[in-house]
Amino acid sequence: MQDKVFYAICLGFICGVLLRSFVFINIFTIIFVSIIGLALILFFTLISKNRWGIIFSIFVLMFAFGILRFHLADKPAPYVLKSQTDQKISLIGNIVDEPNIGENSQRLTVEIEVEKSKVKILLTVKNQGEDFKYGDRVDFSGKLDKIENFITDQGKEFNYVNYLRKDGILYSMYYPKIEIISRDGGNFIKRGLFSIKEKFLEKINLVIPNPESLLMGGLILGERSSFTRDLRQSFVDTGTIHIVALSGYNVTIVAEWIMKVFSFLPYSWGFGIGIFGIFLFIIMSGGSSTAIRAGVMASLALIARATGRNYDVARALILAGVAMILLNPLILVYDVSFQLSFIATVAVIFIAPRIERHFSWVTERFQLRDIITVTCAVYVFVLPFILYKMGNLSLVALPANILILPFIPFTMFLGFMTGFLGSVFYILAIPFGYLSYFILHYELGVVNFFAHVPFASFTIPNFPFLITLLIYAYFIYRLFGRNIKSFFSTNKI
Repeated sequence: MQDKVFYAICLGFICGVLLRSFVFINIFTIIFVSIIGLALILFFTLISKNRWGIIFSIFVLMFAFGILRFHLADKPAPYVLKSQTDQKISLIGNIVDEPNIGENSQRLTVEIEVEKSKVKILLTVKNQGEDFKYGDRVDFSGKLDKIENFITDQGKEFNYVNYLRKDGILYSMYYPKIEIISRDGGNFIKRGLFSIKEKFLEKINLVIPNPESLLMGGLILGERSSFTRDLRQSFVDTGTIHIVALSGYNVTIVAEWIMKVFSFLPYSWGFGIGIFGIFLFIIMSGGSSTAIRAGVMASLALIARATGRNYDVARALILAGVAMILLNPLILVYDVSFQLSFIATVAVIFIAPRIERHFSWVTERFQLRDIITVTCAVYVFVLPFILYKMGNLSLVALPANILILPFIPFTMFLGFMTGFLGSVFYILAIPFGYLSYFILHYELGVVNFFAHVPFASFTIPNFPFLITLLIYAYFIYRLFGRNIKSFFSTNKI
């Protein structure tokens, strides 16, 4: 009974958020549905004594709560700003996130206060002059633009409006006149984390030249904004873009490798060091929400694979997902990184153990069998989602990943040592930096080789949503069919 109540609460809440993500529902309808849910709970608890009725009532009540939570998070833009779009205006605000530095420009997320509400504006400024940092208070002026969707290189329409709206960004301004008024504002902990990250990358860049240093920054911190367009496309075409993203899958591999290195210690020590590695990753990434989500997913995958208690961890995975959606309900539909992390973590926990026997011919040395198993599991499970969302099908993804992934944990370890020792004493970092360079050079060579293979990737601009849904319905049936039947078994309620 307790399990069924737990799943009714989680599923009801998620369904409510999901519906409200696509359909506007006013507050009166939410109140009406809530009253129905409460009335049903009282009826089935006090009169009917029907346990399935109680579970359904809880589902209805949490469904209403999910709608309400999204409704409260979906704040409209202040009227003053709406009336000033496409006009030149002057504003004052605070930089509330780390600057996203690209090849020729950088993007700043600035929060302003208008009509007693806070609104974020995305500023695009040139890479010249001031060195902007998190916590800076700035005075800026320019034309206020509404954010618009755009068509990707794969021919898919990217919902840029809602992608930014999930972070509270409602407007943009291109190349405004901007001036720093004061520094060292914002949360001092977040400011300190960003400062550590900046110094860490600076030490790596001193020892490792480009483009290898860019790859290292992407591997250990998810830094890929400085990638050239061609390099980024090469990673996409070879299906290796995930190694330079903040994903639960990426962090899981590193944490497992750390546990293997310290396997000579008592098990609890090795496991604790693995979790500490995840915590360190979050700190070095600046404590961003994406890094925290990746860290949570990685921790759950690590616990499942270390203990073998997959279905116990499944509840923790669902609870973690619900908690993240509760904090920011817009991520359920509008945050692709959250969706990918969740799907990849499911693959690592549930699919990898099932297909491992098919790779008994692969040596266990250097964890090669484990890496290939996890790579294949994640690739197969994530592929339908990637086809639907991005429309990119890579035919060389598996061989490219198999040739690269065994070296990723060691590369990241060398990167951490390079940055850490470089912060202590530059000379100590040089051996690690040179070794890192050779491995990074090899990994980039693999990416470039497969990216130039004829017909390495195809674009499928309109992969049907119905087919995607049917594929995942089949996956769910194969993975959890027995559990679903057991769930609905009347003699076990």
